[in-house]
Amino acid sequence: MIALEHLLVLPVLLPLGTAALMLLGDRYRGFKAIVSVVSASLGLAIAVALLQGVDARGPAAFGIYLPGNWSVPFGIVLVADRLSALMVVLTGAVGLAAALYALARWQQAGVYFHVLFQLQLMGLYGAFLTADLFNLFVFFEVLLAASYGLLLHGGGAPRVRAGLHYIAINLVASLLFLVGVAVLYGVTGTLNMADIAQKLPLVPESDRGLLHAGAAILAIAFLAKAALWPLNSWLPPAYGAASAPAAAVFAILTKVGVYALLRLWTLCFPAGAGASAGFGGEVLIWGGIATLGFGALGMLASQQLARLAGFSVIASSGTLIATIGFDAPALSSGALFYLGSSTLAGCALFLLVELLERARQVEVGAPEIDDGNGALPSFIDADVPSGVNLDDDQQALIGRAIPAALAFLGVTFTFCAMVTAGLPPLSGFVAKLAMLTALIDLRSTAAWTLFVLLIVSGLCGAVSLMRVGMRHFWAADRPPPRLRVIETLPVAGLLAGAVAMVLHAGPVLEYTRASADALHAPELYIDAVMGAQPVVRASGGTP
Repeated sequence: MIALEHLLVLPVLLPLGTAALMLLGDRYRGFKAIVSVVSASLGLAIAVALLQGVDARGPAAFGIYLPGNWSVPFGIVLVADRLSALMVVLTGAVGLAAALYALARWQQAGVYFHVLFQLQLMGLYGAFLTADLFNLFVFFEVLLAASYGLLLHGGGAPRVRAGLHYIAINLVASLLFLVGVAVLYGVTGTLNMADIAQKLPLVPESDRGLLHAGAAILAIAFLAKAALWPLNSWLPPAYGAASAPAAAVFAILTKVGVYALLRLWTLCFPAGAGASAGFGGEVLIWGGIATLGFGALGMLASQQLARLAGFSVIASSGTLIATIGFDAPALSSGALFYLGSSTLAGCALFLLVELLERARQVEVGAPEIDDGNGALPSFIDADVPSGVNLDDDQQALIGRAIPAALAFLGVTFTFCAMVTAGLPPLSGFVAKLAMLTALIDLRSTAAWTLFVLLIVSGLCGAVSLMRVGMRHFWAADRPPPRLRVIETLPVAGLLAGAVAMVLHAGPVLEYTRASADALHAPELYIDAVMGAQPVVRASGGTP
């Protein structure tokens, strides 16, 4: 049994080693596909083991690994707590689903798809596990560089246009990230997150303005990556133009910015931070509320399902950003439940976009869109049974069998819509109910505003998704599309995760509440990281 501390480095090393291995077998596409799926499966298994290990140690437990065996805060530190373990599991689930989906066709659109995909997983895992600002920047750049290639994967003018916009925005955000890190280092003399939080109350008043300026610059970089309004114009066209498996993984990229904000704001600006206590909280609240409203209106205005899915990601980011600024553990608990639910549903919705658009493009007498290459099995749709009553248009009145492909698309789209809109009884409703209950207890203008907007945004999402469903499923009859099982399994698996969150809502809410309590008690994180000791070598001495 591998110790928890040693599990921490595996999510980073596994995709890195997998990418290197696939470069050696560059000409063997089947080999790369098998290796990629096996690696993604192992990554999810490691993530689940990491979460179980952290959970078993108790609410105040942390897994800490010092890769270079240097004393804190001089060396790299990897830390796993309940929040980072949750994000790693979500990354593993989304990564496996996207890797499986790509086997049907998208891996054939480019030689280095799986290599870029594994590097993006490496960047995501590292960003969630690192405890150092500069290494957070490094992992950000790794996942962004991979995302540039994945966004352009498959070619075409729309992808190039959206990709250039996406690259430009993220390069500016990365520059701000680096400037903010440099300013904070100049003020505090350290880049370790726990060490920064420990030194913030000791910053002299003369340097307080510079400290806040550095924190604000860093926050702008995170907020741009988290799609805060008005910094989110890049997201709908970029995510809408990307291939289905790439867009599914992109749905969790915005959560990296949200995670960084949540981690650093609760760690560095708690109530005990002196003159810096709660710095920027009002901006997060009202900026998140504006982003949620913008996302809801964007969903209503969207005529294309891909853009609607993009605006749903914006709405979920706005909800999460707004909850951070309240500094309320009960609200954060519901928000973490919502984070998991919205991520699974958003990724499934992006995978469904291609399948639903394929269904609309199939015309009578037209060739199938699926070229049929490969031996992956497909759904076989039943023909209309003979001997049924027909209407004046020679259409069956009763007894018509629903094709398996359309039945699958209808059920899964309904589940996605219900989770995204927060309708009962699925996980989106449980998450919103938990947040609404917490907002009632806060009793402030901002809390009531977010309370109302959560309900209104859910209504907007339900209306817009219902309209899309009517257009796709109630339109004139079309031959059903051919869906491969390998394309449907990832969608079903992601939605099964959302259903499991409902069936085990009690334990999941207990987990998220413990995660929120630990977040709002930053001294636990600081003490655990600063108290980590290097392994003493047999020959004596440590670095």
